[in-house]
Amino acid sequence: MFPHKILVTGGLGFIGSHTVVELQQAGYEVIILDDLSNSQLFILDRIKAITGIAPKFYQLNMLEEDKLHQLFLQEENIAAVIHFAAHKAVGESVAEPIKYFHNNLYALINLLRCMEQFGANNLVFSSSATVYGDPDELPIRETTVFKKAMSAYGSTKQMGEEIIEKTCAAKPINAIALRYFNPVGAHNSGLIGELPLGIPNNLMPYITQTAAGIRKQLLVYGNDYDTPDGTCIRDYIHVVDLAKAHVKSCDRLISKNNSEKYETYNIGTGKGYSVMEIINAFEAFNHLQLNYSISARRPGDAKAMYADVSKAGKHLGWKASLGLQDMVTSAWYWQQQLSNAH
Repeated sequence: MFPHKILVTGGLGFIGSHTVVELQQAGYEVIILDDLSNSQLFILDRIKAITGIAPKFYQLNMLEEDKLHQLFLQEENIAAVIHFAAHKAVGESVAEPIKYFHNNLYALINLLRCMEQFGANNLVFSSSATVYGDPDELPIRETTVFKKAMSAYGSTKQMGEEIIEKTCAAKPINAIALRYFNPVGAHNSGLIGELPLGIPNNLMPYITQTAAGIRKQLLVYGNDYDTPDGTCIRDYIHVVDLAKAHVKSCDRLISKNNSEKYETYNIGTGKGYSVMEIINAFEAFNHLQLNYSISARRPGDAKAMYADVSKAGKHLGWKASLGLQDMVTSAWYWQQQLSNAH
């Protein structure tokens, strides 16, 4: 029996690369598609260094449907597709909405067309907690009603889910959308991790780059929110735990254990930490001090977001196993390895 073949779009990115590692270690054959617009080619060698297996790699932009079509022609019997490839900077999406709608939606539509044509009938979609907008209830459940998205990025995830749901209803495609909360941390080897180009949008790489002296100062956006210490609360999830949720989703779809043609799952730890709690934990566990200051609130930030993750536990047989210490120490180890390499 040949191993099942999984196509991973955006497979050299932060979450994509960790997922490729977990898929290979679970016995899947992986094909990576990435346009390298927000990722680096050396990650391919790092994946091989961790797993001993070099995944097949295609450099292409999913907006070029004819090239995507060629890939599906060449790679027969794709058992499932995990779709990460998308623009993802929330702040940039507020400033450049057309760029985000054009890239994120057309790439998905082109992918679904190819999947239908070539009978690749299982899709795991990289969705996001941003689909909930600024929610009325906490913890957030999969049934929590979507509010208006606070960014064009969030809108593309809401629309992406709708496109997939309607496609599953009409076509022989089955899909699982994973709504991630805040992915952080890095592989314990220190070989792969978050690699933002330019100034980071996310808290953890901003912290690690400040600790490494790449950034002068960490800005905390607002300390006047209605939370215990005034800073925003988020549900941080270790990227390795998140990657394992994708493996469980592929298992579920390929073995036809899904109960609906389209399923959604929150992926987080179910616990919220404030920005200051993350900073304090980073300092304590890594034995260093960060230079940070309080700045004005940032537009588009909800005060608190954390998940009810019981559905993923029940149906995917998945739950997070790595805690706050793992998150902050692995992120710092990755940053140190990166700084040493350059």
